[in-house]
Amino acid sequence: MSEFRLEELSTENLPGLVELQLRPGQERFVAPVLHSIAEAYVTPTAWPRAILEGDEVVGFVMANFDPDNELEAFRCGIWRMNVAGSAQGRGVGRFAVEEVAAEARRRGQSRMTVLWEQGEGGPEGFYLRCGFEPTGEVLFGEIVGARSTEPR
Repeated sequence: MSEFRLEELSTENLPGLVELQLRPGQERFVAPVLHSIAEAYVTPTAWPRAILEGDEVVGFVMANFDPDNELEAFRCGIWRMNVAGSAQGRGVGRFAVEEVAAEARRRGQSRMTVLWEQGEGGPEGFYLRCGFEPTGEVLFGEIVGARSTEPR
């Protein structure tokens, strides 16, 4: 089994993040990593991380921990996840979800959210398999899903 790990963004992993390629057609479902990094830079509550396998960047995840946010969906959860097309289907995304859940627990949070756009080739099935359930809320045209931060 592969050994994945999260790292804070650095000059060492930035080139791999910039070059990260999704599978064709997935770009419509998630912002480019560079957009997310810029957003994290101006959002003090953002928690951006590179996902590595050995020395190779295989993904990016950005969570947000803002327990006082007026929108419950933005208090604790995943804002973005990009997994290299070549690394999809190997547990990278599930690893990232569980690492965000672990960080949420360290911060005293018991529930986390994610938003996704529905559509052919989109991330809905993945998030459902990770235990997120639709809350019935739609924000910015995207489905809000929530799950416990307990390990799966």
